[in-house]
Amino acid sequence: MRIAFKTLLVLTSVFLVYMCYRSIMNPIEFDREKAVRDKAVIAKLIDIRKAQIAYKDAKGVYTDNFDTLLHFIKEDSVMMISKKGELTDEQLEKGLTEEIAVALTEENAAQYGIEDYYNFKENFRRDTSYVSVLVNLYGEGYNVDSLAYVPYLNNVKFEMETGDNKTKSGIVIPLFEARTPYKTYLEGMDRQEIINLTKQAIALGKYEGLKVGDKVNPNNNAGNWE
Repeated sequence: MRIAFKTLLVLTSVFLVYMCYRSIMNPIEFDREKAVRDKAVIAKLIDIRKAQIAYKDAKGVYTDNFDTLLHFIKEDSVMMISKKGELTDEQLEKGLTEEIAVALTEENAAQYGIEDYYNFKENFRRDTSYVSVLVNLYGEGYNVDSLAYVPYLNNVKFEMETGDNKTKSGIVIPLFEARTPYKTYLEGMDRQEIINLTKQAIALGKYEGLKVGDKVNPNNNAGNWE
């Protein structure tokens, strides 16, 4: 009987030590894994922001549809201007602009203070070319088809919405927001820790996850981690 009691006491002690150890290690391991997932999700949100800004520059608005955004990235191109040479203060004072300089002829060069026309044309150039949006934004080899999907999950997309904000002067500012909540991108991790994070964010009036942009209030497309 005494041996059985001692054995039970030892097992209970071991169990209590283990529970103390887990109570210390669980939050540490959770934070470590969360940091890894945060980094991957933030990188993807930054890439979505790049695409949305490029889309707005081309179309004048943002889009709430990933298929539309991906089609734009894959199929559209942007104009690139390579520059060689700069205009001097004297040339600018005489009314020479870059547009005039590109079309400048030998006959009207002197009125802009250019004595050696051929040397000027050799050293002042503006060449226009077109490059795909995909390469311009992300470089070669980027897997753009993964842009919509939350890292570490199977076929779960980021939530994305658009909106607008009307200023007092009547100007309408297009807005967009892309996001994923803790409960989504931390799926499979400690459930109680996720609940605690969510409650804490809500109590502070913050979004309970990671997001970029805001569909209601202009914030220069900032991420809530910035």
